[in-house]
Amino acid sequence: MLSRTLRLTAAAIAFLGLLTACSGSNAGEPPASAPATTSTVSAGLRVPAPLPTDGLLNDPCSVLTRDEAAQVGLDSPGRKDTGEVNGCTWKSTRSEQNQVAIRPLPQNHAGISDIYDQKDKDVYFQPVTINGYPGVFADVQDSRPSGGCTLWLGVTDQLAVGVISSIYVGDNKNNPCGISQKFATALVRHLQSPS
Repeated sequence: MLSRTLRLTAAAIAFLGLLTACSGSNAGEPPASAPATTSTVSAGLRVPAPLPTDGLLNDPCSVLTRDEAAQVGLDSPGRKDTGEVNGCTWKSTRSEQNQVAIRPLPQNHAGISDIYDQKDKDVYFQPVTINGYPGVFADVQDSRPSGGCTLWLGVTDQLAVGVISSIYVGDNKNNPCGISQKFATALVRHLQSPS
C-alpha cells in the first residue's frame, strides 16, 4: 500500500512540476522578469469572492479544525509535508492506509485557469463547482481505479489548491473523487468563516 501512496504523491508532484514549468517559474519562486500575473483568468473560471489564503499558504494544516476534520472522517492534526511542495496530509480515522492531502499551487498565477490551460495533458478532466467555487477533477495519471483522485479548486483568481485523496481500503475506495469533493467543500467552508 505504501508504494501506491508514493506513486500517487509522485504523480501529483510531477503534475505540479508540469504546471510550474508551463508557468515559467520554479516552485516557490516568482518569475524573475515576468509580472506577477503572467496568465489571464478566464471569465467563466473566476471565483465568486477571493478566500483568505494566508493560513493555506503559511500553515496548510490549519485549514481544518479538529472538529471539521472529524466531520470528514480525518484525524487531526494533519502532517505538514516537507520538500518541494508545501502542503498537508490527513490520515483517515478508519485506516492509516487512507489519506487526503492538499497542495496549494502559488507559482501558477492564474489559479484554476492555469489548470484548464493544461487540460490536453490530463488523462481525465471533469469540471465541478464546490460551494460556488470553480474546480476540476484532473490529473496526468488516472489513479481513480486504485483509489486515488485529484481535485483542483480555485480559491482566488490567482491560487488553485490540489486536493488529493488516496483511498486504498473500505467502501470509499470506489469513490475517491467523492472524498476529494467532500474535503474541498469543508475547506471552502472553513476559509469562508475560519474559527
